[in-house]
Amino acid sequence: MDVKEKSLKLHEQLNGKLEVISKKEVKTNEDLSLLYTPGVAQPCVEIHENEDDVYKYTVKKNLVGVVSDGTAVLGLGDIGAKAAIPVMEGKAILFKEFGGVDAFPICVDSKDVDEIVKTVKLISPVFGGINLEDISAPRCVEIENRLKEELDIPVFHDDQHGTAIVVGAGITNALKIVKKDIDKIKIVVNGDGSAGYAITKMLINLGAKNVVVCGINGALKEGRDDNYVQRELLKITNPNKEEGLLKDVIKNADVFIGVSKGNLVDEEMVRSMSEDAIIFAMANPVPEIMPDVAKKGGARVVGTGRSDFENQVNNVLAFPGIFKGALGAYATKITEGMKVEATYAIANFIKEDELNEHNILPSALDKNVADAVAKAVYDQAIKEGVVKNIK
Repeated sequence: MDVKEKSLKLHEQLNGKLEVISKKEVKTNEDLSLLYTPGVAQPCVEIHENEDDVYKYTVKKNLVGVVSDGTAVLGLGDIGAKAAIPVMEGKAILFKEFGGVDAFPICVDSKDVDEIVKTVKLISPVFGGINLEDISAPRCVEIENRLKEELDIPVFHDDQHGTAIVVGAGITNALKIVKKDIDKIKIVVNGDGSAGYAITKMLINLGAKNVVVCGINGALKEGRDDNYVQRELLKITNPNKEEGLLKDVIKNADVFIGVSKGNLVDEEMVRSMSEDAIIFAMANPVPEIMPDVAKKGGARVVGTGRSDFENQVNNVLAFPGIFKGALGAYATKITEGMKVEATYAIANFIKEDELNEHNILPSALDKNVADAVAKAVYDQAIKEGVVKNIK
């Protein structure tokens, strides 16, 4: 059996990947009295008198809602809320396995932004944080922005920011290898959706000055701003007003980052880039260019989103630790500064003597990464003061 057949059989055998387990067994009448009535009334009273006590007496402190509407699931597209459940279950497992954070899938059967925002707000009392997942662009950006404004708990769209953080860490280390400064290079991002938007913002936060973003019609420029994401990108990119298709603007670029479709970049396009080019081709399952072809074209460092190639960009390096740190600090939001510190924590996890073109990111299976990220996020949240004063 191939991996698809094995996975299908496993999901059927397990009947889903999650279960709810009590932290305390119910064996005696006293157990029943303490865990439920009449004893349970007292924590209810305490929370009623002081709402912050919900963090003391309930699961809220360490529980994340993994929210999706099923409109952008993996590479499958708009498959609906029910079909998205296996992915959200899987995400919940990664939260627990890598960050020790409890998480539960919430698949909303609506594509309406107002309805989704309202639904998440209504269920938010039980959650310490919200992780948005697999929601199509540009709606995902609006949903996240509104929830960040209207909730007092961390809201994080992993497809955007998790990807951006790990890409930022990889680019940081790749630039060390090729001995280039981020503020002096040209970066081309192919993909003007939510991931490309977040990656671009992260690169600029890290010091990039010259980022050109391409969509299906080439470099974004005035008049080519069909949606909110593109309009926002136009404000912060393409300082030299470059025009043309990807094959035109990739010339003399030091870095190419792809979050688009497979086989869009060829060997000659890589040859047209600057010496010691860096390629992050993250389309799945087929990258924008295969690593061996990119290397043949002269690329020095190549990363993809696939686990069967070196330098995998995997979001599991980011989101478990980010939420672990944010929840631990009682953070009210996840700020740009917290994301930057998470980026540096992942980059610095690779020791100097182990850093090379084949090893720029930690293994996705290294569970110690989450602790390093959590500490960085926790410290930055405290530094910025974006925390609740809970004793």
